[in-house]
Amino acid sequence: MAYDISTNVNDIIQFIVVNIGNEQYGIDINYIDNIVRMQSITRVPKVSPYLRGVINLRGEVIPVMSLRIKMGLEPDEVTKNTRIIIIKMNHESIGLIVDSVKEVVNINMNEVEKVSFDNREDSFVMGIGKQDAGLISLLDLVAVLQE
Repeated sequence: MAYDISTNVNDIIQFIVVNIGNEQYGIDINYIDNIVRMQSITRVPKVSPYLRGVINLRGEVIPVMSLRIKMGLEPDEVTKNTRIIIIKMNHESIGLIVDSVKEVVNINMNEVEKVSFDNREDSFVMGIGKQDAGLISLLDLVAVLQE
């Protein structure tokens, strides 16, 4: 990601809190270009199962990824709260399907706990943020968006 937990311990960073399944995840607001309601997704043949297809957003064709499938959870169950979060990284956009968007929170990076799950290199979580409402797993977008 653009910052390292250990080097910016005094920084307060805004994260948007989303629900995926029963868990809360935080996405750095600096990477969010837009949040849109779920819409028709055009399928693309011969891509990974977590790549759901593409959408047309104001003339731009944007690939859409299911975070649930990428994380090994059950497939998306589209409801009125389902959203597509448009992430912009390295001048490219990608949509991430989430179950719902909750709120924007400020997290002091010196309160973030670095986590390691059995030394797994493929973890999508860069740390755990503490908030009044509980713990928020902070997504490592570089790891999530890696093929």
